[in-house]
Amino acid sequence: MMTEISLNVLDITENSVKAKATLIKITVEADTAKDRLTVTIDDNGCGMTPEQLSKVTDPFFTTRTTRKVGLGVPFFKQSAEMTGGTFDIRSEVGVGTVISASYVLSSIDRMPLGDMVSTMHQLIVMHQQCDFLYSYSYNDRRFTLDTREFRETLGDVPFDVPEVSRFIKDFLKENTEEVNAGQMII
Repeated sequence: MMTEISLNVLDITENSVKAKATLIKITVEADTAKDRLTVTIDDNGCGMTPEQLSKVTDPFFTTRTTRKVGLGVPFFKQSAEMTGGTFDIRSEVGVGTVISASYVLSSIDRMPLGDMVSTMHQLIVMHQQCDFLYSYSYNDRRFTLDTREFRETLGDVPFDVPEVSRFIKDFLKENTEEVNAGQMII
């Protein structure tokens, strides 16, 4: 199993990139009143057939030809369900895939959220062929990063230019800290 939820997000999102998604929406919502942490990854990639969808949580099923096991989705599912939370996956060929894991926030079995700032930064800088819509909320506070807005401002300037990369990371860090307002959902 992975050591933090952000690593699950990274792994699942890499699947979205491989599925030729052009827009990947990642939502992290912490609600202390409901005792829930919900992470959703929604892409417009190639999607899965009903047969693939029925097998995707089996660790011995993968569409990859480079190895015989696929542990990302099964680990994500297990990590949520171990806390008493839920897991849902929906997919349609030609439309995309939506994966959602809901954790009991106070569960002793919930792994830490981890470093979502670095995870999102890495995804954005390394996969410039995709657009990302990242939404992070803690109770009633929220921020959103939309790479399409950055592209409008930057034009043809790539995200991996050091100044742009640093700006993206700082934007993520400062907004996450503002939303958390001193509270940690680790």
